[in-house]
Amino acid sequence: MNSRRDAPRLALTLLTAILTVGFIDRIVMNVLAVPVQAEFHISDTQVGLLTGLAFAILNVTLGIAVARYAERGHRMRLIVVGTLLWSLATAACAFVANFTQLLLARVGVGVGEAVGLPANQSVIGDYFPAEKRATAMSVLMLSPPIGAFLGAAGGGWVAQEFGWRNAFLIATAPGALLAIAAWALIADPPRGRYDREASEAVPSLWAVFMRLWSLKSARHLVAGSTIASLVGFGLNGFFTFLLVRKFDMSLAQAAFWSALLGSLPGAIAVIAGGRLADAYGPKRPSLYAAIPGWCLVAAAPLYIFGITRSSAPLLLAVVFVAALFQYTYLGVTYGVFQNLLHSRMRATGSALLNGIYTLVGQGLGALLVGSLSDRLAPRYGSADGLAVAMAITAAIYLWAAVHYLIAARHVGSDLARVRAGER
Repeated sequence: MNSRRDAPRLALTLLTAILTVGFIDRIVMNVLAVPVQAEFHISDTQVGLLTGLAFAILNVTLGIAVARYAERGHRMRLIVVGTLLWSLATAACAFVANFTQLLLARVGVGVGEAVGLPANQSVIGDYFPAEKRATAMSVLMLSPPIGAFLGAAGGGWVAQEFGWRNAFLIATAPGALLAIAAWALIADPPRGRYDREASEAVPSLWAVFMRLWSLKSARHLVAGSTIASLVGFGLNGFFTFLLVRKFDMSLAQAAFWSALLGSLPGAIAVIAGGRLADAYGPKRPSLYAAIPGWCLVAAAPLYIFGITRSSAPLLLAVVFVAALFQYTYLGVTYGVFQNLLHSRMRATGSALLNGIYTLVGQGLGALLVGSLSDRLAPRYGSADGLAVAMAITAAIYLWAAVHYLIAARHVGSDLARVRAGER
């Protein structure tokens, strides 16, 4: 008996859970890198490689190739297989004997996510109509903050009590269980049922590039969100290190605060941004880009002030407020992209965007902070040098904000073109 259902809320719930597990397996390295650095005697730059570029190496190119199949093939099958693959690769991280082996295992996690995640947003895009997609994508984008909390707080506690290798093993199980549930319960929805451009023809990869390039708002949204992701991944990758070095917190304490600041304000920001955009965007489309733009303007100075404080309570309080602004771009941006793309461009478009975010954001963000920290440590010390490196990186949010505010001038006319059925 086929138990798979065309159920939007169930699909959104299970796919959000799968994306959350993917983010746990991705983000847990940020915390476990503290004991890994001590055991393998590696630099902050090497930590940046482990938490960023190692994951991104094959994730980008493979993700685009898989997405091309997803435009024609069974998307839920890809999600299930990819979830199982990255779960096994996470388990492999527990059995490594040196830095190089761990680097290769992290590449494996990136490969699994490249298979499993490109079709995720495409499925949700076909379950919800255009006027509800920003909210739906915002719910889906709760995965990073929830995953950040579970991966950092849970990983830090398990690592302190039972060792970092066991933390990797425990992170493996949820993915396998969710993959089975998704395969059994979620139907692959009809493509483009809410879109005027819906058709059986699959646009070429070049057509996807040209769609994103030809729309001024899309160009600037890609640039702004990529820069914002670089900053976010870089800062989050080293927050636990900062608390351990500067305030002598235990791994579990530092991981808890890192998890809380990376999850609760982020979840509030993602949902609030999506709801505001769907509430006011249909009448004033510029707000789809202006809301995240002005929030990034507010986030940069707040974060710079907070991260350089010598009082732990003050640092944590100000960074919490900054985080309420810095993550609003996530759900809104993904929702707008789904509305700007042809119904059979969405898996490829998501893969391209996720590839850019992974390569530039996660791949280079942590590497940037790590290399700045190593350069500044001789002058400021390892703790203050890292804080200054994070403050310098946070200032880049202003660059991202400029792109969002430029996009706000064009997003209304671009959405009108797409809804009118222009190719």
